[in-house]
Amino acid sequence: MSYLVLLDSSNTSLSVGLAKEDVLLDSVSYEAWQEQSEHMIPELNCLLDKHNVSREEITGVIVSVGPGSYTGVRIAITIAKVLATSLKCNLYEVSSLRVLKSGDNPSICLINARSGRSYVGVYKGNETILKDQIMTNDEVLNYIKSNPSYVVCGNTGYLSIKGYQSNICAEMVSLKSSLVKAENPMSVSPVYMRD
Repeated sequence: MSYLVLLDSSNTSLSVGLAKEDVLLDSVSYEAWQEQSEHMIPELNCLLDKHNVSREEITGVIVSVGPGSYTGVRIAITIAKVLATSLKCNLYEVSSLRVLKSGDNPSICLINARSGRSYVGVYKGNETILKDQIMTNDEVLNYIKSNPSYVVCGNTGYLSIKGYQSNICAEMVSLKSSLVKAENPMSVSPVYMRD
């Protein structure tokens, strides 16, 4: 059997998942701001135990690499590197914005970058419409207004609008075929954006 571990702690929440043969088996996701490092490994161990999966059966890890919280992004990446190196399995990196998208729908994916700014990426399925970047919140709101058919995704309360909440782990699994395996897991690094 071939199992994939799915990890994201790039924003205020924590997502941990387990997939078998590229089908999501189980996942947990909840708010864990400034506590992701305490919960990620115990949640992963719970999923592995619940599904009777041994560490040796893990053949890959998908991790979101940012943009997002400086510390949050590093937590998931560090755990992913340790797993990939110690288990000698594949490591795949994915944008933390891309995993917020609404399936194949055109999606404006947002994370609060603070100071009146947002991390923004726009996707449709595996296609990138607008590459990950920083915009002011006013620019984001204008972009949303000029693209009314696009789904606004993410924890967008900071913009006073309701955003679609994706199943991050399910999106990771759906994107796997388009992700490139890291040649060296230790070379995977966080994506931090500056103006």
